[in-house]
Amino acid sequence: MLQQIYIDTSIPSAYYTLRTDNESLTRQKATQEWWNKYQNVYTLATSTIVVLELSRGEHAVKESRLNLLKDIKLIESSSEILGIVQIYIDRLIMPQDPFGDAHHLAVASFHKLDVLLTWNCQHIANPNKFDTITQINKELGLQTPKLLTPFTYLGGFE
Repeated sequence: MLQQIYIDTSIPSAYYTLRTDNESLTRQKATQEWWNKYQNVYTLATSTIVVLELSRGEHAVKESRLNLLKDIKLIESSSEILGIVQIYIDRLIMPQDPFGDAHHLAVASFHKLDVLLTWNCQHIANPNKFDTITQINKELGLQTPKLLTPFTYLGGFE
């Protein structure tokens, strides 16, 4: 079975970034390289929350970001997922926004996806949080996806 990868909001945002600083341009290049190399190698999924986040505002690249996700599996939220989100927030492992980082982690964990692909290294792909996330998920009977950036696949380091 193909590895299943959850795509969070930071991936299409980086693919079509409007920022021009070196870090953003490096992430854009890596994201585009990852997408072109791996989008058809793995089974990709995202959530309705990602679509909602990308739909906000009047960005010149909003439609391009949304179109990047048009052919991948779309996962709806549920009361079970919202319950997991609240536990992550209550346990102080994720920020207070129930439709942000905690939601991405809950969807990927609940649906037993292999990887959560993100550029969010502060709250999600943070090695200092991984053991705590794994422990909470174990208590909840959930598996923890690998929390990776595109650099992991491309041999780069963050």
